[in-house]
Amino acid sequence: MKLVVVSAGLSVPSSTRLLADRLAAATGRYTSVDVQVVELRDLAVEIAHNFTSGFPGRALSAALAAVTEADGLIVVTPVFSASYSGLFKSFFDVLDQDALTGKPVLIAATGGSARHSLVLEHALRPLFAYLRAVVVPTAVYAASEDWGAEGLAERIDRAAGELGRLMEGLGSGSGAGAVRRADAADTADVAETADASVAVEVDTDTAAAIAPRSLDGALASADRFTVIPFEQQLAALRP
Repeated sequence: MKLVVVSAGLSVPSSTRLLADRLAAATGRYTSVDVQVVELRDLAVEIAHNFTSGFPGRALSAALAAVTEADGLIVVTPVFSASYSGLFKSFFDVLDQDALTGKPVLIAATGGSARHSLVLEHALRPLFAYLRAVVVPTAVYAASEDWGAEGLAERIDRAAGELGRLMEGLGSGSGAGAVRRADAADTADVAETADASVAVEVDTDTAAAIAPRSLDGALASADRFTVIPFEQQLAALRP
Protein backbone atom coordinates (compact mmCIF):
# COMPACT_ATOMS: atom_id res chain seq x y z
CA MET A 1 0.00 0.00 0.00
CA LYS A 2 1.07 3.55 -0.68
CA LEU A 3 1.69 5.89 2.24
CA VAL A 4 2.28 9.57 1.40
CA VAL A 5 3.87 11.86 3.98
CA VAL A 6 3.21 15.60 3.61
CA SER A 7 5.75 17.69 5.52
CA ALA A 8 5.40 21.46 5.77
CA GLY A 9 8.70 22.10 7.53
CA LEU A 10 10.75 25.03 6.27
CA SER A 11 14.19 24.63 7.79
CA VAL A 12 16.90 22.07 7.05
CA PRO A 13 17.10 19.99 9.13
CA SER A 14 13.48 20.25 10.23
CA SER A 15 11.82 18.91 13.37
CA THR A 16 8.62 18.68 11.30
CA ARG A 17 10.32 16.35 8.82
CA LEU A 18 11.89 14.40 11.67
CA LEU A 19 8.47 13.78 13.22
CA ALA A 20 7.05 12.85 9.82
CA ASP A 21 9.82 10.30 9.25
CA ARG A 22 9.34 8.74 12.67
CA LEU A 23 5.59 8.43 12.11
CA ALA A 24 6.14 6.81 8.70
CA ALA A 25 8.68 4.34 10.10
CA ALA A 26 6.31 3.41 12.93
CA THR A 27 3.43 2.88 10.49
CA GLY A 28 5.62 0.52 8.50
CA ARG A 29 5.86 -1.73 11.55
CA TYR A 30 2.08 -2.29 11.43
CA THR A 31 1.50 -2.70 7.70
CA SER A 32 3.58 -3.02 4.56
CA VAL A 33 3.79 0.40 2.91
CA ASP A 34 5.68 2.18 0.16
CA VAL A 35 6.48 5.62 1.56
CA GLN A 36 6.64 8.79 -0.53
CA VAL A 37 7.48 12.13 1.09
CA VAL A 38 6.11 15.41 -0.23
CA GLU A 39 8.18 18.38 0.96
CA LEU A 40 5.99 21.45 0.66
CA ARG A 41 9.02 23.73 1.02
CA ASP A 42 10.10 22.65 -2.46
CA LEU A 43 6.64 23.37 -3.89
CA ALA A 44 6.05 26.82 -2.41
CA VAL A 45 6.58 28.75 -5.65
CA GLU A 46 4.42 26.40 -7.72
CA ILE A 47 1.65 26.53 -5.12
CA ALA A 48 1.65 30.33 -5.30
CA HIS A 49 1.61 30.26 -9.11
CA ASN A 50 -1.29 27.81 -9.03
CA PHE A 51 -3.39 30.36 -7.13
CA THR A 52 -2.74 33.04 -9.74
CA SER A 53 -2.80 30.94 -12.91
CA GLY A 54 -5.16 28.15 -11.95
CA PHE A 55 -2.75 25.51 -13.24
CA PRO A 56 -0.27 23.45 -11.20
CA GLY A 57 3.34 23.09 -12.29
CA ARG A 58 4.91 19.71 -13.02
CA ALA A 59 6.23 19.06 -9.50
CA LEU A 60 3.02 20.22 -7.85
CA SER A 61 0.94 18.09 -10.21
CA ALA A 62 2.98 15.03 -9.24
CA ALA A 63 2.54 15.80 -5.53
CA LEU A 64 -1.21 16.31 -5.87
CA ALA A 65 -1.51 13.05 -7.80
CA ALA A 66 0.49 11.20 -5.16
CA VAL A 67 -1.77 12.44 -2.38
CA THR A 68 -4.91 11.63 -4.36
CA GLU A 69 -3.76 8.08 -5.14
CA ALA A 70 -2.41 7.30 -1.66
CA ASP A 71 -3.94 4.64 0.54
CA GLY A 72 -3.06 6.67 3.63
CA LEU A 73 -1.59 10.03 4.58
CA ILE A 74 0.61 11.44 7.31
CA VAL A 75 0.44 15.23 7.42
CA VAL A 76 2.76 17.29 9.62
CA THR A 77 2.91 21.06 9.97
CA PRO A 78 4.83 23.49 12.14
CA VAL A 79 2.65 25.77 14.26
CA PHE A 80 2.53 29.38 13.04
CA SER A 81 0.40 31.94 14.92
CA ALA A 82 -1.40 29.18 16.85
CA SER A 83 -2.47 27.32 13.71
CA TYR A 84 -1.12 25.33 10.75
CA SER A 85 1.29 27.15 8.45
CA GLY A 86 0.06 29.07 5.44
CA LEU A 87 2.07 26.83 3.13
CA PHE A 88 0.42 23.73 4.61
CA LYS A 89 -3.08 25.18 4.17
CA SER A 90 -2.31 26.44 0.67
CA PHE A 91 -1.32 22.97 -0.51
CA PHE A 92 -4.64 21.49 0.61
CA ASP A 93 -6.47 24.48 -0.85
CA VAL A 94 -5.23 23.61 -4.34
CA LEU A 95 -5.95 19.89 -3.87
CA ASP A 96 -9.19 18.64 -5.40
CA GLN A 97 -11.93 18.84 -2.78
CA ASP A 98 -12.83 15.15 -3.21
CA ALA A 99 -9.26 13.84 -3.20
CA LEU A 100 -9.23 12.91 0.50
CA THR A 101 -12.74 11.50 0.77
CA GLY A 102 -12.59 8.32 2.82
CA LYS A 103 -8.80 8.38 3.02
CA PRO A 104 -7.07 7.53 6.34
CA VAL A 105 -5.08 10.50 7.63
CA LEU A 106 -2.76 10.86 10.62
CA ILE A 107 -2.39 14.48 11.72
CA ALA A 108 0.68 15.82 13.53
CA ALA A 109 2.36 19.12 14.34
CA THR A 110 5.51 20.56 15.86
CA GLY A 111 6.01 23.73 17.87
CA GLY A 112 8.24 25.52 20.29
CA SER A 113 5.82 25.22 23.19
CA ALA A 114 3.41 22.60 24.49
CA ARG A 115 0.84 25.38 24.83
CA HIS A 116 0.08 25.04 21.11
CA SER A 117 -0.76 21.33 21.23
CA LEU A 118 -4.49 21.98 20.85
CA VAL A 119 -3.84 23.17 17.30
CA LEU A 120 -4.36 19.54 16.35
CA GLU A 121 -7.95 19.56 17.58
CA HIS A 122 -8.86 23.19 16.86
CA ALA A 123 -7.32 23.52 13.39
CA LEU A 124 -6.06 20.31 11.75
CA ARG A 125 -8.84 17.91 12.69
CA PRO A 126 -11.64 20.26 11.53
CA LEU A 127 -9.78 20.89 8.25
CA PHE A 128 -9.53 17.20 7.38
CA ALA A 129 -13.03 16.48 8.63
CA TYR A 130 -14.22 19.13 6.16
CA LEU A 131 -12.26 17.35 3.43
CA ARG A 132 -14.09 14.13 4.47
CA ALA A 133 -10.94 12.25 5.36
CA VAL A 134 -10.93 9.53 8.02
CA VAL A 135 -8.71 11.05 10.72
CA VAL A 136 -7.18 8.57 13.17
CA PRO A 137 -8.11 9.18 16.83
CA THR A 138 -4.58 9.84 18.09
CA ALA A 139 -2.90 13.03 16.87
CA VAL A 140 0.76 13.71 17.65
CA TYR A 141 2.21 17.03 18.78
CA ALA A 142 5.91 17.44 19.47
CA ALA A 143 7.13 20.52 21.33
CA SER A 144 10.81 21.32 21.66
CA GLU A 145 10.97 19.72 25.10
CA ASP A 146 9.31 16.50 23.88
CA TRP A 147 12.29 15.34 21.85
CA GLY A 148 14.11 12.77 23.94
CA ALA A 149 11.51 12.93 26.71
CA GLU A 150 9.15 10.17 27.76
CA GLY A 151 5.78 9.94 26.05
CA LEU A 152 6.50 11.02 22.48
CA ALA A 153 7.59 7.59 21.29
CA GLU A 154 4.46 6.05 22.77
CA ARG A 155 2.19 8.60 21.09
CA ILE A 156 3.94 8.04 17.77
CA ASP A 157 3.53 4.28 18.06
CA ARG A 158 -0.13 4.50 19.07
CA ALA A 159 -1.03 6.87 16.22
CA ALA A 160 0.95 4.83 13.68
CA GLY A 161 -0.77 1.65 14.81
CA GLU A 162 -4.18 3.25 14.34
CA LEU A 163 -3.24 4.43 10.84
CA GLY A 164 -1.76 1.08 9.86
CA ARG A 165 -4.76 -0.89 11.05
CA LEU A 166 -7.14 1.53 9.34
CA MET A 167 -5.25 1.23 6.06
CA GLU A 168 -5.32 -2.56 6.37
CA GLY A 169 -9.03 -2.51 7.16
CA LEU A 170 -9.98 -0.31 4.24
CA GLY A 171 -7.65 -2.16 1.88
CA SER A 172 -5.67 -0.86 -1.06
CA GLY A 173 -8.86 0.06 -2.91
CA SER A 174 -9.91 2.59 -0.29
CA GLY A 175 -10.11 6.30 -0.73
CA ALA A 176 -12.34 8.59 -2.69
CA GLY A 177 -13.34 6.03 -5.32
CA ALA A 178 -14.52 3.46 -2.81
CA VAL A 179 -16.44 6.02 -0.82
CA ARG A 180 -18.05 7.45 -3.94
CA ARG A 181 -19.12 3.93 -4.93
CA ALA A 182 -20.63 3.48 -1.48
CA ASP A 183 -22.37 6.84 -1.75
CA ALA A 184 -23.77 5.84 -5.13
CA ALA A 185 -25.09 2.60 -3.65
CA ASP A 186 -26.72 4.51 -0.81
CA THR A 187 -28.31 6.90 -3.29
CA ALA A 188 -29.67 3.98 -5.27
CA ASP A 189 -31.13 2.50 -2.08
CA VAL A 190 -32.80 5.79 -1.26
CA ALA A 191 -34.23 6.06 -4.76
CA GLU A 192 -35.54 2.52 -4.57
CA THR A 193 -37.13 3.26 -1.21
CA ALA A 194 -38.71 6.42 -2.59
CA ASP A 195 -40.38 4.41 -5.37
CA ALA A 196 -41.74 1.85 -2.93
CA SER A 197 -44.68 2.32 -0.59
CA VAL A 198 -43.61 3.85 2.72
CA ALA A 199 -45.14 2.30 5.80
CA VAL A 200 -44.90 3.12 9.49
CA GLU A 201 -46.13 1.56 12.69
CA VAL A 202 -48.96 3.24 14.53
CA ASP A 203 -50.76 2.18 17.66
CA THR A 204 -54.16 0.50 17.47
CA ASP A 205 -56.16 3.59 18.52
CA THR A 206 -54.63 5.71 15.79
CA ALA A 207 -55.09 2.93 13.27
CA ALA A 208 -58.73 2.63 14.26
CA ALA A 209 -59.25 6.32 13.59
CA ILE A 210 -57.57 6.12 10.19
CA ALA A 211 -58.79 2.73 9.06
CA PRO A 212 -62.49 3.50 8.36
CA ARG A 213 -61.49 6.18 5.83
CA SER A 214 -58.31 4.68 4.42
CA LEU A 215 -58.60 0.91 4.68
CA ASP A 216 -62.34 0.45 4.41
CA GLY A 217 -62.49 -0.55 8.06
CA ALA A 218 -60.11 -3.48 7.67
CA LEU A 219 -57.84 -3.63 10.71
CA ALA A 220 -55.80 -6.38 12.33
CA SER A 221 -57.29 -6.50 15.81
CA ALA A 222 -54.99 -9.15 17.20
CA ASP A 223 -51.84 -7.02 17.08
CA ARG A 224 -51.04 -3.98 19.14
CA PHE A 225 -49.44 -2.32 16.13
CA THR A 226 -50.79 -2.15 12.61
CA VAL A 227 -48.82 -1.11 9.54
CA ILE A 228 -50.60 1.67 7.65
CA PRO A 229 -49.14 2.66 4.25
CA PHE A 230 -48.01 6.27 4.28
CA GLU A 231 -50.16 7.28 1.29
CA GLN A 232 -53.25 6.02 3.08
CA GLN A 233 -52.31 7.98 6.17
CA LEU A 234 -52.10 11.13 4.08
CA ALA A 235 -55.46 10.39 2.50
CA ALA A 236 -56.99 10.03 5.95
CA LEU A 237 -55.74 13.49 6.95
CA ARG A 238 -57.23 15.26 3.95
CA PRO A 239 -60.60 17.03 4.57
